[in-house]
Amino acid sequence: MPEQKSGPVVAIDGPSGAGKSTVSKTLATAIEAAYLDTGAMYRAATLAVLKAGIDPAQTAQVTKTVKNAKLEFGTDPADPFTRVDGEDADQAIRGDDVTKAVSAVAGNKTVRKFLIDEQRRIIAEAKKGIVVEGRDIVEVVAPDADVKVYLTADPVERAKRRAAEIGADAQATKQDLERRDTADSKTTKPLEAPAGAVVIDSTALPIVEVVAKILALLNNRDIDD
Repeated sequence: MPEQKSGPVVAIDGPSGAGKSTVSKTLATAIEAAYLDTGAMYRAATLAVLKAGIDPAQTAQVTKTVKNAKLEFGTDPADPFTRVDGEDADQAIRGDDVTKAVSAVAGNKTVRKFLIDEQRRIIAEAKKGIVVEGRDIVEVVAPDADVKVYLTADPVERAKRRAAEIGADAQATKQDLERRDTADSKTTKPLEAPAGAVVIDSTALPIVEVVAKILALLNNRDIDD
């Protein structure tokens, strides 16, 4: 009996506020695939570090804490839960404390390798396909993805969207996004389209149109043949 072909892997990269999460979950639902938010994984690791009272700058202690923590991630796009040591962490990982510390934890090379290995394992086990979103997905985590997308948007629009999402001031959110982009640039390239990725500017596009463009890429590449 011939081996069943796995579903497509779609890698969606891009800066915060470009619409990666909404687009990725919508797309995953449309093609009946799994969904993985790698940013949530770094946030969960950061929450574990903060809960343990560890300074994010203490490399060795951070690494030990993250490796010993029980981090769980749902891959159903309808319920992409995050749990830290058995407790629901969906809201906690989006808090200000985690947001301020996540770049330091994500910049820890050992932690990053540990989480990237976990991300690759989840991708490999997603037999019906998976939509993976986050920074450095295209170049580092899933360079062999069937479809690679760099989703971007105007900085003002990105800030407006993120502010509406978290109920914050747009100008303050814009400054926070700029701070995070600068901090993350030490580890990734959040404002540069990776080689081989199709650039989609979502500034003036509704979610359904962005998803339609990615579906077209999937169809044009005959992923399901």
